[in-house]
Amino acid sequence: MRKFLFSAGFALLVAATSVSIMATTPPAFASTIKYVVNNIPITTGDIAHRAAFLKLQHKKGDAGQEMIDQTLRLAEAKRLGIRITDAQVDAAYQRFATTNKMQLKQLDGIMAQSGVTKEHFKDFIRTQMAWNQALAARYRSGEGGAVTEQDAVRRMLDKGGSKPTAMEYMLQQVIFVVPASERSATLAKRKREADAMRARFNGCNTTREFAKGLIDVTVRDLGRVLAPQLPADWADQIKATKVGGATATRETERGIEFIGICSSREVSDDKAAQMVFQSEGGNDKDADELSKKYVDELRKKAKIVER
Repeated sequence: MRKFLFSAGFALLVAATSVSIMATTPPAFASTIKYVVNNIPITTGDIAHRAAFLKLQHKKGDAGQEMIDQTLRLAEAKRLGIRITDAQVDAAYQRFATTNKMQLKQLDGIMAQSGVTKEHFKDFIRTQMAWNQALAARYRSGEGGAVTEQDAVRRMLDKGGSKPTAMEYMLQQVIFVVPASERSATLAKRKREADAMRARFNGCNTTREFAKGLIDVTVRDLGRVLAPQLPADWADQIKATKVGGATATRETERGIEFIGICSSREVSDDKAAQMVFQSEGGNDKDADELSKKYVDELRKKAKIVER
């Protein structure tokens, strides 16, 4: 018997839990349409995969209702223009495997043996990442009782703490553009070019000079970004990279990218306090409540038909 850790916190809106599974013969799921949610079908196969996922986590829940909620969340994120790329999902899947000290093939096997399937797990990851962004957008709008900069400072001081500090990064993004129509033919070549430029990177002042002789290379100054505001898929690499260096290259929907670290410094101000307060879980309860309220609203407006 082997144990695995499903960890995520607010980033995936999943409570960290330890799960175990024994190798078994994967169940066969026959699929018929069970629900139609705003013209989007949910099959008995989808529900069976989710039931297997709940079992894998040792969680109780109604798999059918979870799939309805997932469908509503993903549709709402799409309405808001939020798009999670396959590359982002694959990276999160890889991180999950790494966290559990597995190769991807091992994780694929576990998902197959348990009846979850890697496809279902990846759909779950995509939805949670998109929903996190949708929640963050609503939270920033104030609909969820967002914590203001002043409120964050006051709450910390009331608890006997001091105003926190946060790392502030000056960043530069380098994109080796790969059009969708040329992706299969040129992606590997563009990655080699990006890796070569990244190897020569020694600070943000010379990046544009390096890029001059290259075709379809975009250099963007991202300005100052506080650590809690770093994109989840880049944050760990940025924090682990020294000033003057660059992250590893990675595939995105735009092509091949890396991030240069121009400078970093520790700052302490009300904005930093707000970001740190939220990132450290000061708003976990608020986020859970906001998520439930948001989904309830979507359910009330939705057309849900049971077959």
